[in-house]
Amino acid sequence: MIYQVYPRSFADASGDGVGDLRGIISKLDYLEWLGVDAVWLSPFFPSPMADFGYDVSDYCDVDPLFGDLPDFDEMLEGMHRRGIRVIVDLVPNHTSSEHPWFKESRSSPVNPKRDWYIWRDPAPDGGPPNNWESIHGGGTCWEWDGRTGQYYLHTFQVEQPDLNWRKPEVREAIYDVMRFWLDRGVDGFRLDALSFCIKDDRFRDNPSNPDWRPGDPPWARQLRVYTDDRPEVLGIVGEMRAVTDAYAGDRALIGELYLPLKRLVAYYGVDLKGVHLPLNFGLLGLQEWKPSAIGQLIEQYETSLPEGAWPNWVLGNHDNPRIASRLGPAHARAAQMLLLTLRGTPTCYYGDEIGMRDVEVPPR
Repeated sequence: MIYQVYPRSFADASGDGVGDLRGIISKLDYLEWLGVDAVWLSPFFPSPMADFGYDVSDYCDVDPLFGDLPDFDEMLEGMHRRGIRVIVDLVPNHTSSEHPWFKESRSSPVNPKRDWYIWRDPAPDGGPPNNWESIHGGGTCWEWDGRTGQYYLHTFQVEQPDLNWRKPEVREAIYDVMRFWLDRGVDGFRLDALSFCIKDDRFRDNPSNPDWRPGDPPWARQLRVYTDDRPEVLGIVGEMRAVTDAYAGDRALIGELYLPLKRLVAYYGVDLKGVHLPLNFGLLGLQEWKPSAIGQLIEQYETSLPEGAWPNWVLGNHDNPRIASRLGPAHARAAQMLLLTLRGTPTCYYGDEIGMRDVEVPPR
């Protein structure tokens, strides 16, 4: 069982109103009692917090809001002593606009790190280079930089410029990040927004989604055929797997992949040399919580798995309303039982095991 901990709101040891690593340390006996096999930690790296830590300004440190590296080491040792593995959230698609790499890239068109990110000249009319839209709120995912006279790409927020994974130096820099944490003793990575890492090298316009209707999410207006799940991503996955396989013991790669089943299972890789667990969000997207719908989902997923692939199920995470708020307390208990009895590895979002609900958080 994988247990997702969102450090910012899990447990506050310092009393400043924000969760921290020492707060997690204070709950290690609870995690052992609960029987979790691994803890997946959402980002705790230095960040301006434009996206609550998913805008990383330093991949190899701890934000002072959460503690420091000695706190991390103590937490890691405490979990390992209790037989709990530690999975670190790695954000490979983008950095913060405050990351030193991007500051260099933005400083000049001739800076050696310029093409570590995706820069393009304006369209003939002076506007964005193409029609690609942002996942966060819709609208163009190109931001004009007047100082250097080009647009940079941000699939998500404007503060999250996309890395250029076609650049070998970028790949090696991220693999060095992985080695930094593996050398420290972590047991693997959850790979954020994995399918977005490569974009079309011809920068072709995405087609419109003919099924989109007013009221649907703005980001769904397009079919992201040129910005998501490009064939080259699987090559990146294979290289990441080679990094973890170079270390002794069991190391896991878990992929965040909001994809149709046929594409999702492709990320197990040829001969199962991709990610160990491409996250299966079928239960999150289930429209009807009825036996027939659940049975159909299970059958479709199981029959889609490559031979030898190990299944997994996700019931909740930081991007979605809590299961007790979606279904109500009684159904949430039944759903949690379902999660824990289906074949495969379950992922539980912290607090769902006690039926926590969404609440309003008052302004500080």
